[in-house]
Amino acid sequence: MKIVKYNWIIKSAGKIIKRFFLASGVFFILLIVLSFTDYPYLMYHWLGTSECKPVKSADYIVVMGAGGLPGPESLLRCYYAASVADSFPDSRLIIAFPVEKDAFEGSENELMVKELIERGILPGRILTETNGTNTYAQAKEIAGLVHDADASLLIVSSPEHIYRCIKTFRNQGFTDVNGLPTFENPTNDEIFSSPSDKNNILKNAERNVSLRYNMWSYLQYEIMVLREATAIVYYKLKGYI
Repeated sequence: MKIVKYNWIIKSAGKIIKRFFLASGVFFILLIVLSFTDYPYLMYHWLGTSECKPVKSADYIVVMGAGGLPGPESLLRCYYAASVADSFPDSRLIIAFPVEKDAFEGSENELMVKELIERGILPGRILTETNGTNTYAQAKEIAGLVHDADASLLIVSSPEHIYRCIKTFRNQGFTDVNGLPTFENPTNDEIFSSPSDKNNILKNAERNVSLRYNMWSYLQYEIMVLREATAIVYYKLKGYI
């Protein structure tokens, strides 16, 4: 009886493994096929813009940390934050990046502060949030730092992160939250200027040779979107958004 039982377990495990690899193969092929279309960028673009509106005010410009400096993402966020800060001279900037206790000097947070100062931001305008280790914790800490639910917030972060950021900050009680997605190539948006007309978008994409040859870039978009989608589901299950 034990031998029969073990044989049944081995056969069942073999079927599960076979189905797993089959499903993985189908999923991988689907990703490859989608990488030749504009859908990866459209999903990436939607995450960065769906919750955003024209920036008319900003009491606080929140710069979300991204791997520290030197690093392309953090530099890009500092560049965007400094640029928009010029339009709102009365705004304060908050750098959200975790720092170990009594280790601010030389930390990534301090380097981002210095980067903003080098870009013309007065030191007195810059605040730092050093305790939060994830988006939810950072939003919670900033809510305690600002103490004003009606203050207008402008979140500066990577495009795929903007949707979750805005939802998380709203969940902390902020009523006026906007986002500034740090797209690397703003000119790409011209190709997708009419997202409501998907048929025209697809036709334009098929005529654009560069899109087809950007397969690897589109695969990266897919990975970013899938990773962020997982985080969004987790945040919804936890009640963070």
